[in-house]
Amino acid sequence: MIKLNIPIAPVPASRPRVTRTGHAYDTKQYSQFKRDVKYWVSFNYKDELIEHKPIMIDYTFYRPIQSSVSKKEHDRRKNNEVLPIVKPDLDNYVKAMQDCLTGFVIGDDNMVVDSHARKRYSEEPHIEVEITELGD
Repeated sequence: MIKLNIPIAPVPASRPRVTRTGHAYDTKQYSQFKRDVKYWVSFNYKDELIEHKPIMIDYTFYRPIQSSVSKKEHDRRKNNEVLPIVKPDLDNYVKAMQDCLTGFVIGDDNMVVDSHARKRYSEEPHIEVEITELGD
């Protein structure tokens, strides 16, 4: 099992923007997130790339608590009494992380045969990832 605790606030995968000439590009925020996560993973994950094996990935995305909420509401969110049912969608967080892990931890995201994901609030936004090999 591989456990990663990435100290970077989650950012959802965005749809590529297209110029009039047909050139597609990612938003600045998403591009920076991918660079930061890949950089962190390249320095903190030294094991072999998982290739040609079915895997299960468990994600927990810890979003920042909005500064506009009251102290009481802030505490409720910090204690997971209130869950983040706001945008961005959970599947966009998953897509972003699978893009970042491909080529660094896993060979290809088509190896993922089972995944679990959740989003929570935290005073320290970060991403927890657990990868389990399921066999040959």
